[in-house]
Amino acid sequence: MTRVSTFGNYQSALLDLMSAQSRAETAQKKVNTQKNATDLVGFGRGSETVSALKSSQTRIQTFIDTNKAVAARLETQDLAMDRVADAATAARQALADAIAAGRMDALMGSLESLFMEAQDGLNMKHQGKYLFGGGASDRAPADLPDIPGQPGATMMAKLAALPDENAAFRNDQLKQSSWLDENVSMDTGFLADAMGAELFAIFRDIQLAHEAAPLEGQMTDAQKAFLTTQMGRFEAAAKGVVELQAANGGMQNRVDRLLESQEARKISVDTILSGKTDANMAEAVVELEMAQVALQASAQVISQLRQVSLLDYLR
Repeated sequence: MTRVSTFGNYQSALLDLMSAQSRAETAQKKVNTQKNATDLVGFGRGSETVSALKSSQTRIQTFIDTNKAVAARLETQDLAMDRVADAATAARQALADAIAAGRMDALMGSLESLFMEAQDGLNMKHQGKYLFGGGASDRAPADLPDIPGQPGATMMAKLAALPDENAAFRNDQLKQSSWLDENVSMDTGFLADAMGAELFAIFRDIQLAHEAAPLEGQMTDAQKAFLTTQMGRFEAAAKGVVELQAANGGMQNRVDRLLESQEARKISVDTILSGKTDANMAEAVVELEMAQVALQASAQVISQLRQVSLLDYLR
């Protein structure tokens, strides 16, 4: 005799339907995410390896981001140093032209403009922070106070009013330092006083000489000798800034090499991690199609059970 149990048949069919739904959902997630699992639990015994690879991936990306930020800062520092060095070189040339002509017409005006150019280079910003201020990156490192009672004084006059050239600088002595790799730390910052004190001293001495005996019109022998000496000092100051610029360039090269190495390491880790986590899309699509067929079959069984009646067996 055939036993008929509506409850038992329904229960078995519903369990099959729920199992088919679960497999279909899992297969759909794999197709959508293109990953074997969406969390570490889904990777089973390989979860520790996946976790370690992701940690390495994050750490390497952090160093890459740091190196890119440092590279951008070093590039801006190079532009600033170039501006200061050019100002020193141009100031030397202005003195040479005056000496060659034997006259000092407009000499102080030219030097004033070049001094301000050098000051602007020392006060250059990067991402809203002063490059050469050390730890005091929120204030201009080469800032000259006004002279009381002389609101229209030139910048060189303000410099000459200070006790010495060092009083013109407001930077501290804390240089910018960055970790570029697990074992590589580099001082990538420069200080305004180390870069510009010698140059400011020359401009200050010229201004003091101008205030004692105006550097205008026909040049005297004494003025010629004085300006000749200042030419040599400007040349030495420009050379000093260029040497710092060369050191900055050396750091740029090192950062570029580290960045290349880290990007290669990241590609390697990404490839290994991809092999552990990425789904085989051909297999995933087949699994999804099979799961959908199973789901449709389970649903069809339940639909047929709804049409089964005990009267069919009593006829």
